[in-house]
Amino acid sequence: MTVPKITLLAGDGIGPEIISAGRALLDALGPFEFEEALIGGASIDEHGEALTSEVLERCRGADAVLLGAVGGPKWDTTDPDSPRPEQGLLGLRKGLGLYANLRPVRPLAALLDASPLRREVIEGTDLLVVRELTGGIYFGEKERQPEMARDDCVYTRIEIERIARTAFESAQRRAEGGGSARVTSVDKANVLETSRLWREVVSEVAGGYRDVELDHMLVDNAAMQLVASPARFDVIVTENLFGDILSDEAAMLTGSLGMLPSASLGGDGPGVFEPVHGSAPDIAGRGIANPLATFLSIALLLRHGLDRHDDAARVEGSVEAALETGLRTPDLATGADSEREAGSAEITAAVIAAL
Repeated sequence: MTVPKITLLAGDGIGPEIISAGRALLDALGPFEFEEALIGGASIDEHGEALTSEVLERCRGADAVLLGAVGGPKWDTTDPDSPRPEQGLLGLRKGLGLYANLRPVRPLAALLDASPLRREVIEGTDLLVVRELTGGIYFGEKERQPEMARDDCVYTRIEIERIARTAFESAQRRAEGGGSARVTSVDKANVLETSRLWREVVSEVAGGYRDVELDHMLVDNAAMQLVASPARFDVIVTENLFGDILSDEAAMLTGSLGMLPSASLGGDGPGVFEPVHGSAPDIAGRGIANPLATFLSIALLLRHGLDRHDDAARVEGSVEAALETGLRTPDLATGADSEREAGSAEITAAVIAAL
């Protein structure tokens, strides 16, 4: 049996800490072949660019890529000619053809009281944000002059069609257990031409998925509904910028950004799996970073990258089991008597023991 090859991109800030924890979890599942490489600020310091062509090729040759986090104040700049850590992430997505970002949001029972929203508001929430990754304003033509700046937002029919199919097929899979399949397409069609094309194309694609209900929602209303009535959503599909913002908002339903995983998928190449939280340089090196979003990203890696669905379920169950013991990293702690604050190493050991 071929041993899966996983490229580890630790990145910056707490990235090396959570990737180290993730590798320990993968070792418990094993066997895997690991290859480590630089991305983001760490790559800028070493090579002068956030993603080298050599690292991109190494990622192409892997079965899956596990990424930590990129960025930090050390590399913040308004100079358009200076490299930025985030360019490494965008380049990786573009270079691997990763056009679909999946971000599941399901508050765990043990953390219902850790959310800033009331328990009764978030109970029953189980949604999936499907974000288009390679089009839109992030990749449009850019211009910077002393008195003006411009970022073009461009979408093609083909880009919208493929992400819409991903959303409808995801809704079908989620409904296989007997639930209803529903896609909410989020846009700004009352203002933007790109959103009008988006709505038109998504509606056309929906014709091939008669078993999936489709509704359209303006992005400002979607932002409000996510905090007012999150359980109403099943699958949300939206463009790059809106998806970036809405998925981070949705993350807080789980109690912390430190709980939200993601999978970036495309065609025939490997997927990139990463926690949604940032590099958190303020807590780097203190041993308190929350590794659970990384563990849940590993579950997505196992499910979508390696087709190991049973192992993915084992990892998710082990995270829940560790939380049920009352262990909490500082970002999850509410001060309840049933909780005990734990560092990265202790909660990692608890999850591996449950596994």
